[in-house]
Amino acid sequence: MSLKKIASDFKARYIDERRLPEAARQQLQRDRAGLPEHDAGPLAVAEAGIEWLKRSQDKSAYQDGGSARDFSLLRGWASSYPETSGYILPTLIDFAARTNDQSLADRAQRMLDWLVSIQFPEGGFQGGKVDASERVPVTFNTGQILLGLAAGVQRFGEAYRRPMVLAGTWLRDSLDPDGCWRKHATPFASPGEKAYETHVSWGLFEAARIEPGLGFAEAGLKQVRWAIGKQMENGWFASNSLSSPAEPHTHTIGYVLRGVIEAYRFAGEADLLAAAALTADALLEVIEDDGRLPGKLDRNWRPTVDWVCLTGNVQIAACWLLLFGITGKAAYLDAARRANRYVRRTVYLSGNPDVVGGVRGSFPVDGEYGRFEYLNWAAKFCVDSQLLEASVDVPLRGTGDDR
Repeated sequence: MSLKKIASDFKARYIDERRLPEAARQQLQRDRAGLPEHDAGPLAVAEAGIEWLKRSQDKSAYQDGGSARDFSLLRGWASSYPETSGYILPTLIDFAARTNDQSLADRAQRMLDWLVSIQFPEGGFQGGKVDASERVPVTFNTGQILLGLAAGVQRFGEAYRRPMVLAGTWLRDSLDPDGCWRKHATPFASPGEKAYETHVSWGLFEAARIEPGLGFAEAGLKQVRWAIGKQMENGWFASNSLSSPAEPHTHTIGYVLRGVIEAYRFAGEADLLAAAALTADALLEVIEDDGRLPGKLDRNWRPTVDWVCLTGNVQIAACWLLLFGITGKAAYLDAARRANRYVRRTVYLSGNPDVVGGVRGSFPVDGEYGRFEYLNWAAKFCVDSQLLEASVDVPLRGTGDDR
């Protein structure tokens, strides 16, 4: 990392600690002391994460049924975030089914009903929090909510089919001929093409499983192949960042990789698996022994920051676990366990109920991503990845521990 870059990062992260609320100051001090050794294991952390997501619904500023975007150590609970509430839904529905928890299913349906109530007539959904000053339909957010709508149809029935079809049709029809979505970009990220919208295509695949024959799958596959055209020979994706294309977060790397994997799981075409493996294998060379992945990575897979994007860690862990299930490659399982364990060690299982089970944006907490915030999507992806790991009962040879 250059001296200029170090100076720039320091300026961006500088904060007068004397002005921090006590809880934020204490968390920063704990993080600077390093991660605790204790690891409660995948199931305990997943269960705590579900409880935190329930609290995010109860504590959302407008009490509208959605999940609050975050709990901030500086500002408290935020308002509901439609995009992430959309893909939190499948997590809640899945966990309710696993545990036969009708009250959790009821929560999920309340969240689903809220999302349907704010859908634009043409099928799209807004970007940003529900109280955003600019309310326009956005491709990415609609794709994430489509995941929830599809799960809702499967769990709760026909009342949600029309909203799902409307959203899928809007996405299908707004795709450009070359396979890129350009017409309805979010006003909350920098302009430009986004390879990570493969995660939107995943929503189309889920809708196509319920409503085949409407062109949803074809549109999704077309977009994924466009995105693969942005993949370099070393597996890194260009045009894959919220705001800094030269150094994407592991969060958006996790998005693009998961979308390619889901395209393979839908279509079964070998080149899709090869593209996913190219990126996944490159990331195997980046992860550190303790499971740490740097929060941003440049085109040569070199770290450009000294903090961890915890969301990206668990997203990539989930991708490795899925690829292990497909290929049987033990290195994926080993890396996933390490990446998940790193994040588990940041999660509190006792103490302040506003943070118990939550996942910080960055470690340490003053990192640039979700600074001083516990993010609802970080908790969702953590739950998903822990449950995936718990479902794998293949022991690793020669490790001497539960990684």
